[in-house]
Amino acid sequence: MPPQPKVLVPADQLGAFTTALFTAAGVASGHAATISAVLTWAGLRGVDSHGTSRVPRYLELLDSGEANRAPALTFSSSSPAVAVLDADRAPGPVALTAAADEAIRRARSCGIGAVGVRRTVHTGAIGYYTSRIADAGLAGIAFVAGMPNMAYPGVTGAAVATSPLSIAVPATGRAPALLDMATAGIALGRIAQYRNAGRELPPGTAATADGTPTTDPELAKMPLPLGGVKGAGMSLVFELLTSVLVGAPILSAFHSGDPQGRVHRQNALLLALDPAAFGDPTAFGPAVATTLETLKNLNPADAGTAIRYPGENSAAVALERTASGIPVPAKVWSELRTAAEKLAVPVPAV
Repeated sequence: MPPQPKVLVPADQLGAFTTALFTAAGVASGHAATISAVLTWAGLRGVDSHGTSRVPRYLELLDSGEANRAPALTFSSSSPAVAVLDADRAPGPVALTAAADEAIRRARSCGIGAVGVRRTVHTGAIGYYTSRIADAGLAGIAFVAGMPNMAYPGVTGAAVATSPLSIAVPATGRAPALLDMATAGIALGRIAQYRNAGRELPPGTAATADGTPTTDPELAKMPLPLGGVKGAGMSLVFELLTSVLVGAPILSAFHSGDPQGRVHRQNALLLALDPAAFGDPTAFGPAVATTLETLKNLNPADAGTAIRYPGENSAAVALERTASGIPVPAKVWSELRTAAEKLAVPVPAV
């Protein structure tokens, strides 16, 4: 199948357009801008599975009531360094941006800030939130737990979630080191991209509904854990360190037979570490940069192959797409135009 056509949209226009869509859907303007910022950030960095293609789904979640248009975000705390945010079913970008900012604030005064988030809906690319922490000069760590949608060794059907992990570390004079990964071999959004493109999936990344591995995106119903037992084990402990920790277990409720246990929701844990609390505050950033430079200068296995650290490639993509625009698949652009017509939002000329 030939490559699917795409529309190039300048990032600022795309951000303003999606902000207008969410605002017209009944989301407060500030929250609408936050959701748009997170999705646009993913699109700029080439994480298209979590970028503009998610806008129609977010509008569906808002329309169905699964995501709350006007959430009452509530922080509670019994320790200076720790807080829990009850997100009241807020869209994930709204909840986790607030949590990241709170973690930064607490880390400034305590050296470390930890914020648990319960009852949010689709957190998006969690690298955005750890990058936000790194942009403040701190190291950011985030875990997310969601609805079981991934296989687990020895279990028939979906057992655990494709729970992601992200770590961002600031580096003086360089883009932060940014690790952003799922515990699955492939994200569900990526399976949809392969399906739309008519391409076979990489072997060992997805399975049918009963857990049989497949490379056919039409038959693939769930991802397989990254590294088998390793990815599955990571997903399980992320559930323990997020959902169970904040008193909102997902896995046990999902498998309990209670219909309420299958209501879509996610939980998270965000950590901010202030390097100043661990030593010389002026030494950390340059030392990180030196470490990354050392890695990049090691002997390459293949001549002409650039050695890159996590986050370096996506930062380069962001620079390129800032200049040229974000490519939006024609199918997604058509869905956005339909949503715009329904919500009476002007469509930018591209």
